[in-house]
Amino acid sequence: MKEYTGYRGRSGARKWLLALLALVVAGAVAFGALEAYIGLHSRNKAAGDPQVMVIFGCQMRRDGPSILLRDRLDTALAYWEEHPDMKIIVTGGKGDDEHISEAQGMYDYLTAHGVDGDQIFMEDKSRNTWQNINNTFALMEREGWSLTDDVLLVSSGFHLARIEMLWNRVRADSLRGEEYNDQHISTLAAPVSHAPSRVQMFFREPLALVKSFLFDRG
Repeated sequence: MKEYTGYRGRSGARKWLLALLALVVAGAVAFGALEAYIGLHSRNKAAGDPQVMVIFGCQMRRDGPSILLRDRLDTALAYWEEHPDMKIIVTGGKGDDEHISEAQGMYDYLTAHGVDGDQIFMEDKSRNTWQNINNTFALMEREGWSLTDDVLLVSSGFHLARIEMLWNRVRADSLRGEEYNDQHISTLAAPVSHAPSRVQMFFREPLALVKSFLFDRG
């Protein structure tokens, strides 16, 4: 007599559905935890006495900085007006769709708004955040600055969690444990006034954070 398998088939389907549901829930929990971590770092943080301001780039357009980049620059300018003696590093290379490097565009914008060009140092070769930070450390070494000088990192709020993680990683590699705790890191969170970018980065940045955690090394 042929064995009846209908019940077993329905039971197997339920197990697959439960496994799929568990996977979806786990993914949602992980995504929520990443968003919470990003949100926790998406704010201003004051520590020590920053001597160097590092402004992280974003897209340059023909008519000037993109909205995201202008948000970052205006936030940096507001801080600079109260601390006019700071050294400033602008960091970002030239993308395939950009007519000048992001660093050059930031330099032009800052000098047009009153910053002395001699205060601004350009890192104009990088194509991503990992390269931004590595090249910034190399620039500081070339200029003879201490790698333990207190710094102020300026970017969009959603970007700061990844920046801090990678900055600490590059700093540890550069100092090889020497005087590791002597540098204080402050952050300045620029608003994101472009609504579509807020939505895009809500989904993109958690994935970028995981990618950087796993692969941006050495």
